[in-house]
Amino acid sequence: VVEDESKIARFLELELKHEGYEVEIAFDGRSGLERVEKGGIHLIILDLMLPLMSGIEVCRRIRKFSDVPIIMLTAKDDISDKVTGLDSGADDYVTKPFAIEELLARIRVALKRKKQAENDANKDTLTAGKLVLSKLQHKVTYDGEEIPLSKKEYDLLLFLMENKGIVLDREKLIEKVWGYDFIGDTNVTDVYIRYLRSKIDQHYGVSFIRTIRGVGYIFEDNDE
Repeated sequence: VVEDESKIARFLELELKHEGYEVEIAFDGRSGLERVEKGGIHLIILDLMLPLMSGIEVCRRIRKFSDVPIIMLTAKDDISDKVTGLDSGADDYVTKPFAIEELLARIRVALKRKKQAENDANKDTLTAGKLVLSKLQHKVTYDGEEIPLSKKEYDLLLFLMENKGIVLDREKLIEKVWGYDFIGDTNVTDVYIRYLRSKIDQHYGVSFIRTIRGVGYIFEDNDE
């Protein structure tokens, strides 16, 4: 809670703690920003008119490094003020005086929306240490550096990562990556495993893909 009026700040603290939330208070914009920069904050109730740094400026700066939900809380109810607050990155806007029940409802909605967004992102992204595969962007990176992969290399790595820790034989890899109607030698999987190892394991000095002699391969998260 970033609020310079001590009575309102105390009221919010008591009500939020009663609902089971952990609460921290900052009485000026600069202190609020500094606390958010330290991390561990899941939602911010941010007053618009603050000493040292305005709520608008605090919001803008937070949005440069975090997508934490922000609910603006202010006595200003002009449409232009609401638009400015939302344009600066706020997720919601509540004017004073307010009903605590409405604010609590808006908090629940904001937290639920953030959780859903995180769940959607997790479904899109597969990780193993510094190796990240984004299905949405169809891109693979290691420690932020993009790894150029062909379509089949990408498809093979995707299937391996989706089945992390499971031994996959060549027939299964052929079926899932090349398709049921593939006609050719199953050793094609060995060729593409070598391609992946040269671009990832050998290039970055890691060990993700392990050969199970006589069976197939297993993808393991051994990134140190």
